[in-house]
Amino acid sequence: MISYLKLDKDSSSFNYAKRLGFPIYEVSDVEKVDEKIKELKNKNYTSVVISNELAGFSQDIIKKYRKYKDFNIIIAKQKTK
Repeated sequence: MISYLKLDKDSSSFNYAKRLGFPIYEVSDVEKVDEKIKELKNKNYTSVVISNELAGFSQDIIKKYRKYKDFNIIIAKQKTK
């Protein structure tokens, strides 16, 4: 299962995934990024695509989740205009 994670004020990320029906989760506080990733892992998501903007606020992406073979975090590149 795959999910997407972005900042609630971000109106441009993952619109294609939303139109395709993928679950898009939002956080309003950047300090809650790691909590939300943990929540998604506990809901049995195996992959989380996270916006580049939000990924910079996670301490666990590199330290913790790189060890997992059954859980992937994908950092989405920002759109260029």
